[in-house]
Amino acid sequence: MNRKIERLAAEIIARGTAAGRLVTTAESCTGGLIAGALTEVPGSSAVFDRGFVTYTNDAKSEMLGVDHGLIASRGAVSAEVATAMAAGAFLRSDAHIAVAVTGIAGPTGGTADKPVGTVWFALAVEDEVIRAEKRVFAGGSRRFVRERTVETALGLIRSAL
Repeated sequence: MNRKIERLAAEIIARGTAAGRLVTTAESCTGGLIAGALTEVPGSSAVFDRGFVTYTNDAKSEMLGVDHGLIASRGAVSAEVATAMAAGAFLRSDAHIAVAVTGIAGPTGGTADKPVGTVWFALAVEDEVIRAEKRVFAGGSRRFVRERTVETALGLIRSAL
C-alpha cells in the first residue's frame, strides 16, 4: 500500500469515527483492496461496516442485486452498474456511505470503447447515489490501475465525510 492510500485511509477512519459514520465498499476490479486499505488502520471497526467483493457478474447480481439485464445491456464496466452496486451495498449494510468500483485493470480485456484502465466509481450517501464518475488510468500496469482506483475511491469516501 502506498503512502497516499495509507494517509487517505487514516483520515477516513479519523473523520468517520468523529462523525459516527459507517462505510461499506462494493468492489470488482480492486478485489477488496479498498476494504483492505481501510481495515489496515487501527480503530477501523468504528467506521468500516463491511465489504462486498463482486468480481463476477453473477456475484454482482447475487450479492448486490444488480440486474443481469442491466449488466448485459450496459456492460459490467458502466455508470449504471457502478451505481447499482453502490445502491445494493448501501441497502445490504448498516453504512451511511457506500462506494463502488468496477473496471478493467488489464493487461487484457479492454476494447476501443472501454480501454484497459477504465474504471467507473459510484458513491451513495444516506441511500442516495450522489456521484458516478469514470476515470481512465491509461498506460500503467494492472497494479497501477488498481492503486489509482483505490486512491480515487478513498478520495470519494473522504469527500462524503
